[in-house]
Amino acid sequence: MYFRFPLGLYLRLRRISHGVTLGVRAAIFDNQRHVFLLEHTYTAGWHFPGGGVDPGESAADAVERELGEEAGIALTGPADLFGIYVNARLSRRDHVAFYVCRHWRQDHRPKVPNMEIRACGFFPLDALPLGTTDATRQRLAEVLDGATRLATW
Repeated sequence: MYFRFPLGLYLRLRRISHGVTLGVRAAIFDNQRHVFLLEHTYTAGWHFPGGGVDPGESAADAVERELGEEAGIALTGPADLFGIYVNARLSRRDHVAFYVCRHWRQDHRPKVPNMEIRACGFFPLDALPLGTTDATRQRLAEVLDGATRLATW
């Protein structure tokens, strides 16, 4: 005799023990090819704006929300999905959907510092701020220079 485990319960337990997390990041360039980067208060380095995808939210909607919250940027056209990466530094199950946004407007400049953002702004590609993360630099090389796309963030 064997016990048949209820499928619904199994799927809920598996989600808790093996859950995959998804975040988004977005590259935003101005007319002078400057890139928007920010420095969070809770982690070191300069990054693209972004954050976690909320339950029931699409990655594209999360990009739009995060850009508004962190950068005061509103999309005026679709965000282009550039790639999905594994972020093994956080967890082997963490993933980042990376977008390039070419159609946007900045409705307001974020008031920084605040609880989440220490500093932010547009930077020339040849003068990125000290502490720009390796992942940010690698994504810029992939997008702008055609560098080999890595699988890891």
